[in-house]
Amino acid sequence: MDLGLAGKVALVTGGSKGIGLGIVRRLIAEGARVANVNRSDAEGRALEREYADQGKDCFFIQGDLAEVEACRNAVEQTLKRFGRLDILVNNAGVNDGVGLDAGVDAFVDSLRRNLVHCYAMAHFALAALKKSRGTIVNIGSKVCETGQGGTSGYAASKGGMNGLTREWAVDLAPHGIRVNAVLPAETWTPLYEKCLAVMPDPVAAKAEMEQLIPLGRRLTTVEELANMVVFLASPCSSHTTGQIIFVDGGYTHLDRKCTAPSDVATFGAAAKEPL
Repeated sequence: MDLGLAGKVALVTGGSKGIGLGIVRRLIAEGARVANVNRSDAEGRALEREYADQGKDCFFIQGDLAEVEACRNAVEQTLKRFGRLDILVNNAGVNDGVGLDAGVDAFVDSLRRNLVHCYAMAHFALAALKKSRGTIVNIGSKVCETGQGGTSGYAASKGGMNGLTREWAVDLAPHGIRVNAVLPAETWTPLYEKCLAVMPDPVAAKAEMEQLIPLGRRLTTVEELANMVVFLASPCSSHTTGQIIFVDGGYTHLDRKCTAPSDVATFGAAAKEPL
């Protein structure tokens, strides 16, 4: 399927690794030109060179998005390079473990790392997105729905992102701008692999987690998340806005019986009368 993204310009935050990298690669595969803003200079430059060698645009902008001026600069540099902006993907963020006992200053810093830059990026990109009747896709997390423990800042930020998705969808509908969110749960990324590596038995820990995911008993892939993000950014989803979509194999919302032993999983079935 042609998603109609050839020549479009996308700005992706945190696009040098993990889910962000998957999104960047999928956008470029669909013919989009991409600006990637990231803190790490080495990863961003390497990705830029990789695509330059193929004659494709993956323009790297170095910046710490916890600083508002870095957000402004990212938008300005994208417009200077490409002359337009069609897609904003707010992906950057970190589950930083700022819990309830961390204190107010640490909590506010977590919001800056995970939420404030989403507002700033959309604010600075607004005029260009109105001109292109573009799209915004926010990358959230199941943590804001389920809780995790010990990560108040991240959970609040991702919950706030859901709220902004709906709020912006209302605000921007008159301008033809669509806003949606994609929420991953247990996704196989380099960071996830790193976290598993410190477990006493990484293989067993991964297998245990996979059994909690009803669809396929496996982790979500970066490619599956990227496919949804790019679809929502494309004209193929032209009447979809204000949606919060979970790409998680049913992990977040399906009945816990889906992950239970077989005798519990069939609970209630015997009480059903035949049709």
